[in-house]
This record gives sequence, C-alpha cells and structure tokens, in this order.
Amino acid sequence: MNMITYGSGTEGDPWVLKTPSHSSAFQAWRDEAKAALVVQVGTTKLSYQLRCIEDLHDWLQGQDWVALGNADEGKPVQDGSVEAWARDEGNPVGGYYGLRKGYRGRFGNYVPPVLELLGLAEVEHNARGNRMRAR
Repeated sequence: MNMITYGSGTEGDPWVLKTPSHSSAFQAWRDEAKAALVVQVGTTKLSYQLRCIEDLHDWLQGQDWVALGNADEGKPVQDGSVEAWARDEGNPVGGYYGLRKGYRGRFGNYVPPVLELLGLAEVEHNARGNRMRAR
C-alpha cells in the first residue's frame, strides 16, 4: 500500500506518511546538506543519518521478515528487530543512526515507511507487531 499523501521529499515539499499501524501521520524529507533524513511529528523533529535508507535496505536483503521493534531511545528493544539493528554497534555506523541525543529512537516507526515509499521494502500495517522485508 502506498503511504504517501503528497510531497517530493524536500523540506519545502515533504513526504506526508503514516506510521506502519496507520495510527498517525508524519512528514519526512531528505536534508542533503546535513546528510539527514528528517522526520517531523507534530512539533517534534527527529533526524537520522541519511545513509540509514541504503544501509537498512542492504541489511534487510539478508533477512526474512523482521520485526520493527519500535521504541524510544533508552527503552529496551526487541532483539533482532529493525530498532535493535539501528542502535547496534555492529551496524555500518557503529551505533545509533539517530542524530539528536534523546531523540534517537523510534527508528522502527518512521524509517520503514520511507523505504516502503521508495519501493525498497514491504511493511506490514497491523495495529501492532508489524514487520518488514526488502524488495
């Protein structure tokens, strides 16, 4: 299911997406100057290293369906999940993809819809327990 409402993925024309459970909408765009994927949720702005899109896609290619494991920074995460991978010292950046301390979590909630939009992944859209896999 295409989750885009409108937008080209720039700050002036962001993508308007929904979380995997379809429970809330958010905006996302590429900030090439800062090498960041920026996510705006209400008044809260999160940012992740822009390379997370390609890195996550590469990692997913070696997996079957993977749980998203969405969690705030500092909260425990489900082993083997997308969220756990995005914090793991063994990933390509050696830890968190999030750029702003205190706002580095929720990777599993906001980055998978971007990969889905770009045609790089399939994402489930259940009320809870969603997973994703590479396309």
